[in-house]
Amino acid sequence: MTNKKEAQARIKINKMLEKSGWRFFDDEKGQANIQTEAHLKELGDNFENAKGTFTDYLLFDEKDFPICILEAKREEKDPLDGKEQARRDANKANARFVILSNGNLHYFWDMERGNPEVITKFPTQESIKHRQKFISNNQRLADKKIDDDYIALTQNPNFKDSSQYNNKETREKYLWNEGLRILRPYQLKSIHALQRSAETGNDRFLFEMATGTGKTLISAAIVKLFLRTGNAKRILFLVDRIELEDQAYKNFVQYLGNDFHTVIYKQNRDNWKKAEIVVSTVQSFSSQNKYKKLFSPTDFDLVISDESHRSIGGNSRAVFEYFIGYKLGLTATPKDYLKNVDPQKLSSKDPRAWERRQLLDTYTTFGCPNGEPTFQYSLLDGVKDGYLINPIVTDARTDITTELLSEKGYAVMIKNEEDEEVEEIFFQKDFEKKFFSEKTNSVFCQTFLENALKDPISGEIGKSIIFCVSQKHASKITQTLNKMASQLWHDKYNSDFAVQVTSNVIDAQQFTINFANNKLNGRTKFIENYKSSRTRVCVTVGMMTTGYDCQDILNLAFMRPIFSPTDFIQIKGRGTRKYAFEYIDEYGNMHSKNKENFKLFDFFANCEYFEEKFNYDEIIQLPQQNGTGGGEPVGVNINEIEIFNPDKIRTLTQKPIGIEGMKVDRKLFEKARKELQKDEEIKNAVENKRWDKAVQLVRNKYEDKPKLYLNLEKIRKSENLDRRITWREFLERAFGLIDVFKTKDEKLEEECDKFISIYKPKSKYVPYIKNYLKAYVGDEEFRNIINMGGDLHHSPTFSFSEYRELNGWRKKVPEYVKDYISFNTYIE
Repeated sequence: MTNKKEAQARIKINKMLEKSGWRFFDDEKGQANIQTEAHLKELGDNFENAKGTFTDYLLFDEKDFPICILEAKREEKDPLDGKEQARRDANKANARFVILSNGNLHYFWDMERGNPEVITKFPTQESIKHRQKFISNNQRLADKKIDDDYIALTQNPNFKDSSQYNNKETREKYLWNEGLRILRPYQLKSIHALQRSAETGNDRFLFEMATGTGKTLISAAIVKLFLRTGNAKRILFLVDRIELEDQAYKNFVQYLGNDFHTVIYKQNRDNWKKAEIVVSTVQSFSSQNKYKKLFSPTDFDLVISDESHRSIGGNSRAVFEYFIGYKLGLTATPKDYLKNVDPQKLSSKDPRAWERRQLLDTYTTFGCPNGEPTFQYSLLDGVKDGYLINPIVTDARTDITTELLSEKGYAVMIKNEEDEEVEEIFFQKDFEKKFFSEKTNSVFCQTFLENALKDPISGEIGKSIIFCVSQKHASKITQTLNKMASQLWHDKYNSDFAVQVTSNVIDAQQFTINFANNKLNGRTKFIENYKSSRTRVCVTVGMMTTGYDCQDILNLAFMRPIFSPTDFIQIKGRGTRKYAFEYIDEYGNMHSKNKENFKLFDFFANCEYFEEKFNYDEIIQLPQQNGTGGGEPVGVNINEIEIFNPDKIRTLTQKPIGIEGMKVDRKLFEKARKELQKDEEIKNAVENKRWDKAVQLVRNKYEDKPKLYLNLEKIRKSENLDRRITWREFLERAFGLIDVFKTKDEKLEEECDKFISIYKPKSKYVPYIKNYLKAYVGDEEFRNIINMGGDLHHSPTFSFSEYRELNGWRKKVPEYVKDYISFNTYIE
C-alpha cells in the first residue's frame, strides 16, 4: 500500500509539472529543465526510502541555472513535513524558490519573502522568472514617504511650476482643468494605515470605506507605492461588474498612465504580461476556470479586490486565493456569511460542496481577524468632512397609509369562507402583500412627480430610483408613472419615463448600467445635446441597492415599509455622492450646477421609525446553527384583496438632515454588541472561528435568560424576516462580521446567480431557471409535485408552460438544490 501511495504522488506531481510547461526530456519546445536525483531514478516508485540527502526535483531556468526545488511527499503526509529538507537543498543549489507537494496539496515558498503559501497549480518557468526580478520588503513599504501630491506628481511632475498653481485663487480650478488628483486627508490616512500594518509584517489589508470616497484613487496610490518600492512587478485589480472594469481602467490610465501600463485582460489576452496593471472582472477569470488554465500562481504580486465582499465571495474566492502575494480588499459593506449547511452531511456526497457554499469571511481573508479593518471611513465621516451629502426627507402619508401606520391599523370589510362580511385589520407590513390599493399607488406616484427634485440643467424630473414591495408592485408603479408622464409631457416620453428593473425583466442588469451612463432609452428630449438619460425613473425591489453607483441621482422613494436598519442605510446611500451637472450650450458657454442634496420620499414613515420608534437598545436575537426554530407567522391568510377606496395625501413634510446624520447611522445594535463583547469566552470563540463553541456558550448563558432573553423567533420577528435564521448568524452580526440578515428572496436571488454563473445556460433559459429554482426551494408543495411527478397544471407557483421551456434544465436544478441549498433556511 505504501508503494502504491508513493507512486500515486509521483505520477500526480509529474503530470502537474508537465502541465505547467516543465520538461523532463528535450523536445521541440526546448531542452529539459527538470532534473531528478540520480538514486531516485534507481529506486523508482520507492523514492522516499532512499538513504542520505537528495533533491526530489530540481527546476532550471532557460540558462540552465537552478531556480526551484520541489520536495515530494507521500499522499498521506503533510507537504510541510519536507520544509526544512527543502530549505537545505535549496541553499545548496542556490535556488530561491521551493515547491512542497504530496500530489494533492501543494505549497509555494519564496524563501526571500516569508512562509509557504498554498497553490493549486505549479508556477511556470516564466512566472518564477518574473518573481525572481524583485524581492518584496515590507519595511520599504512602510518607509516610503507619501504626501497628498503622490498621484499628481505622476500625472505631471512639474505641475507645481505653474503660475496658476502657485496662485491660491486659481489653484483649485487649475487642478480641476488639468485633471490632477490631490489626495484628500482621509485618503492619505488610509495609505499610511496600510504602511503601518505592513511594517508589523502583514501582507493582507482591508479598507472599509463609504461609497463615493474615491477607493480607486486610493488604489492607484497603493499600486504606485508597491511598484516603486519593488514590492510588486505586476498587479491585478479585480472588479465584479463590467462597467466597473472599464471605469477602473480609465482611472488607472488617467492617474498612472505616464509611469505604468494598464490593460483590461479580456481585451489583451495575448500581451497582458507587458503591463504592470491588469484590470479584470472576477467573472473573466473564473469562467471555465480560466485563472487556472491561463495563469500561474506567481503572475501577480498584489491582488486588489474592489467591493471585495462581492468580487471574491462564494465560488469567486478561488480566483482570489489562487494568486500568492499581497492582498488588498476594498468594500463599503463587508460581509461574513457562511450558509447554513451541515459539513458532515455534505462530505459524504461531495467534500467540495462545503467550500463551494462558503461565502467570503471578509475580515479573516484580509488579515483582520479581530473584526477591525486596516482603515475605515464612514458615511458620517464623509458628510462631516464635506465630501458626501445627506438627504432631504420628504415624509408623505395618505389617509390609508396613516391608518396602516397607526396602532389601530386600517380596517376593511371582507367576506370570509362562509361568505359573511367580517372586519379585517391591516398594518403597514401588509401593504401590497395582503391587499392592493390602486388609489394609494396613484397618490404615491402623483406626490412623487409633484415634489421630486428637478434636474438643474434641463428642468425635468431628476434621475430617481423607486423601491417597491414586490416585482408585481414595481410593475404597477411603472405603468402608473408612465401614464402620468405621458399626460404631463406627451411629446417627451413614449412609455419610457419609468422602467421596471427587477430580476424577472430581461436585460435588467444592463438597464442599471445604461441608467448610470445616462443613456437608458437614449438621451433626454428636454434640452438638445444634454447628456442625461431619457428614462428618469428606475422602479426596482432590491437590484439597485448595495454597490450601485449613479452619482446624479436626485430622488429616492420608499414605496414600501422597511424594517431592517441595514436595508435602510444601503438604500439611502445611493444618493449621498456629490455631482456637478454640466452642459455646454450652442454658443459654447458652460453651464454647471452642483448637486447640493437629494430627496428621500418616505410614504411609510420609515425615517420616523428609525429615528424615533426603532428601539436600538433592544437586544436583536439571532438564529440557531441548524436553522431550526421559529414557527408559522401569526395572522390571517388572506388571498389577494384589492382596495378601491379613494385615497389622498393627508400629510406632507420635508426635513433636511443635518450634519449629525440619522439616528440609524449613529447607533446600531450597540447594547447587544456591548453585552456580548464583554463576554471573553464568547469573544474568544468567535475570534478563533470556533463557531460550535460560541453558539453553545450563547445559548447556555443568554437564551431565554433574564439578562437578554434571547431567542431566535424574537429576533426573526424584530427583523421582520421571512425565513429562519441561525445562532451563528446572530453572532456574526453581533460581532460586526455581517451587517444584515438577508431576506428569503435576496438569498434565493443569490442562489440563482450562483447557479447561472456555474452552469452558464443560454439567456433564453435564465428567467425560467430562476423562477423554477425559487419555486423548488421556497414552495414545499411544488417541490413534492416535481419529486413525485405530479400534475403541474394546477400549480400557482410555476406553470406547466414555463416547465416545458426548461428543456434539459428540469433535472439539473433540483439536483443542484439538493446538493447545495438547505431548505430549512427558507422556512418562515
